[in-house]
Amino acid sequence: MILIADGGSTKTNWCLIDENNNKTLFNTEGYNPYFSDTTYIYNSLKKNLPKDLPVEEVKEVNYYGAGVHNDEKAKVISDAFEKIFVNAKIDIGHDLLAAARALLGNNKGFAAILGTGTNTCIYDGNDIVEHIDSLAYILGDEGSGCHIGKKLLGDYIRGYMPEEVRKEFWNTFQLTEEDILDNVYVKPLPNRFCASFSKFVYDVQSNKVYTRNLVKSSFEEFFKNLVSRYPNYKSYSFNCIGSVAYNFKDILEEVAGEYGMNLGKIVRSPIDDLVNFHQQRFLNGK
Repeated sequence: MILIADGGSTKTNWCLIDENNNKTLFNTEGYNPYFSDTTYIYNSLKKNLPKDLPVEEVKEVNYYGAGVHNDEKAKVISDAFEKIFVNAKIDIGHDLLAAARALLGNNKGFAAILGTGTNTCIYDGNDIVEHIDSLAYILGDEGSGCHIGKKLLGDYIRGYMPEEVRKEFWNTFQLTEEDILDNVYVKPLPNRFCASFSKFVYDVQSNKVYTRNLVKSSFEEFFKNLVSRYPNYKSYSFNCIGSVAYNFKDILEEVAGEYGMNLGKIVRSPIDDLVNFHQQRFLNGK
């Protein structure tokens, strides 16, 4: 049995493939090693993995996760996994590589993530060959759910939000300025808190012009500060993984067009294509 997982900062999508090539899909919360330590990840897995999952029979775990930027961060996750999957070979990779392999397979191209966070790269058909750091949610992550959420919360606190949207926001969340600042600056996982409001932006009915302009400005910063900084970026199609890209695809296509890029493959989650990639590699003996 092998496990393949795509882990964002908010949610992890898993696929178990048994010896008969049957697939079982399930989810747990996301595990970003910048915000979750080994003990937290271990306890979460013990609690949230399916009770009937035969963990001792799993021989291989291929995990791609947000925040896995170096060996130190990968070890935070692998140390937890090794305590759970005691007989498995553990392979920890970056979620950006998962996105590239899911979107492009063995073909060269541009790949991105627009979910809780942001990431971008040029992929050569096997590995990432060019990458500009997104700088995470404090310094960067333009275009992400967190970035959109921060813009919304800033408008709410400063009084820039249209009154009809402000009322809709209050009726939905009943959050005071103090509540918001406490969640952002005191409580754990502020990136996940901010990103959670991107759904509200998508659902707002009272003023679609305001929410559309908010999302568009976030995407414009994403293209200005990240996408357009890659050499010859216009020669590639724009391929992207993530709920933000999927939900706001029409706005994304508009901004991409303004920067001279055609929209390519846009999918909410890479797990199905990622599973196919690994199955193909296995069949080819790689």
